[in-house]
Amino acid sequence: MYIAFLLLWIIFNGRVTLEILLIGIALCSALFLFCCRFLGYSARKDIRMLKLTPLIAEYIVTLIAEIMKANRQVLHYIVTPVYQVEPRIVHFKVDLKTESARVILANSITLTPGTITVGLEDADFYVHCLDSDFDTDLETSVFVKLLKKMEAVE
Repeated sequence: MYIAFLLLWIIFNGRVTLEILLIGIALCSALFLFCCRFLGYSARKDIRMLKLTPLIAEYIVTLIAEIMKANRQVLHYIVTPVYQVEPRIVHFKVDLKTESARVILANSITLTPGTITVGLEDADFYVHCLDSDFDTDLETSVFVKLLKKMEAVE
């Protein structure tokens, strides 16, 4: 984070001189120490975020792929007038350790067409599915596997 602060300082100044660089180093050090002291940041968290970067990119690509796949399926339901959808609410539990991982999973489910997370209490998920095709293997989905990998990174 310190390097990001320093790079922003240099970019916002528009030029690099010794004075600007020394003042930037001092101000960025003070800002980084403030963040560490009062906002809970640490160099360990920054290193963990760097290790998570490939997994985050993989998660985003997977999310986009799943959204496109679900879009195609929902479009099929729309253009096929004979097919009758069977909406339902599905309850399942996921053993994700952190609350942030559970919230990311809930948001990913909601972003995917045909499913909406209507409730999240601890590890219990309540998901409204447009059809029975959408409720298969929600607790063992690709999203859950990737989030477990992310939680395992130290």
